[in-house]
Amino acid sequence: MSISSAMAAGVSGLTANSNAVERISNNIANADTAGYRRSFAQMITSGSTAATGSTSAGVATTITHSNTTEGTFQETSVASNLTINGSGFFVVNSNIDAGYTTGNMFTRDGSFAPDEKGNLVNGAGLYLMGFAYGADGELGAVDRSSFADLEPINVASQSINGSATGAIGISGTLPSQETGLATPGSAFTTSVEFYNDLGEADRLTLSFQPTAADDTWDVTISGPGGDYGSVTMTFNNSGPNAGSPASYTNVTSLATAPAGFAFDVATGEVSLTINNGTTPQTMTMSLGAPGAFDGLTQFAGDYTPMKVDADGSESGVLTSVEFDESGDVWGIFDNGTRKPLYSVPLATFANANGLATSNNSTFQVSGESGDFYLGASGTGETGSLTSGGIEGSNVDIAQELTSLIQRQRAYSSNAKIITTADEMLNETVNLKR
Repeated sequence: MSISSAMAAGVSGLTANSNAVERISNNIANADTAGYRRSFAQMITSGSTAATGSTSAGVATTITHSNTTEGTFQETSVASNLTINGSGFFVVNSNIDAGYTTGNMFTRDGSFAPDEKGNLVNGAGLYLMGFAYGADGELGAVDRSSFADLEPINVASQSINGSATGAIGISGTLPSQETGLATPGSAFTTSVEFYNDLGEADRLTLSFQPTAADDTWDVTISGPGGDYGSVTMTFNNSGPNAGSPASYTNVTSLATAPAGFAFDVATGEVSLTINNGTTPQTMTMSLGAPGAFDGLTQFAGDYTPMKVDADGSESGVLTSVEFDESGDVWGIFDNGTRKPLYSVPLATFANANGLATSNNSTFQVSGESGDFYLGASGTGETGSLTSGGIEGSNVDIAQELTSLIQRQRAYSSNAKIITTADEMLNETVNLKR
């Protein structure tokens, strides 16, 4: 290698180590930046040396990213702050008004919080994107290989319509010692809440009157508009079915049309028609099939308050949201309903370290990264989510400072090569004097 080649090698060393210091400085500056991924300059040989001689050689740098190394968890106790445990990136967009299929980026910065419109946005002003659940609580078929089905996640105040009650199940225990008395005691009563087609709550009343016959009760159902009907219920008092309903008799409808009452003695199921609108509401109520123990039973002892299992709900307004590790965003409504609103997908890549970096700790697809796949959190190779914290930078300050000292010494050594080569050239020039 000639003196001029040695000087060129030294210059390349200065440039390479300058690039390395630039990366180290950027890493140190972003040590506390949420979701930041460190990068470093890796030294590679520049030029070559032939077997019979040498050509110009030196050093160059290639930039390597540590996108797959996780940062530290920082608890914030803010429910909408999200951390990815494992692989994956959030899909975010800086301008959600411009369309959802363009301008999307990827980030690990999960410092999301609702803005004035209820859209979840992180500290860099990037909006979180997700798949919306339907009104039926089903996600349906979504395209996980494109942005087509994504939309901004919005947790602003919203409401759900009430749904009418269609089926009611009654279970509980009646005291057997109250029956068979010459003068039976007072009836036991319980009320059952149900919802009409507008989501408004109303109540039915069930009266259980012990009779003078052993193990026999008269059950009367009443509600809006008066009594609907009654039935005599007899329980088994011996054998393997002791305590379960034995039979239903004396079915009597007391309803005034268009209200209605019917009873199936084989199943123990009441069919009710409630006159509470232009179109009367219909529902069923199960007291328990003969020989079954999943409804009303009778045993010696105290009266057990009835347990009511009814569908339907009243109208509700969103009061809070929850995030689970599967990436689902749940809405909690003031009527007690818990309903899935969105699914937060995580983008995975064949080579996440090959992503192109951009501002605000974001990344873009590149030829080295491969295409993305929007996987459901916690499935396959996709990481899971933790609510209530953010992921910090994956920079190790001690490692960076150590590297800084190494690069400083390497820079000084390369500068010494240049000064030495310069002195040698001066000596060569002075040979003519």
